[in-house]
Amino acid sequence: MKNTGRCSKCQHQDILRIEGNVGAHGAGNNIMTGWTIWSAVKVTRLLCTSCGYSEEWIEDAEDIAKLVKKFRDA
Repeated sequence: MKNTGRCSKCQHQDILRIEGNVGAHGAGNNIMTGWTIWSAVKVTRLLCTSCGYSEEWIEDAEDIAKLVKKFRDA
């Protein structure tokens, strides 16, 4: 959906992008990589408004590197 602008399930083109966020105590759509909210990696959601299918994406290359360091290199 991110690359094609179409739902991968129903091919509908109305895709809603929901920006990841970080709230108090790590609340929000994110993945924590440390102890503070400044270590959070935002997760962006894409939602098909026709069938409800959703995908989640990490859009920043530096954030992907943080996740690799925490979960694969640990």
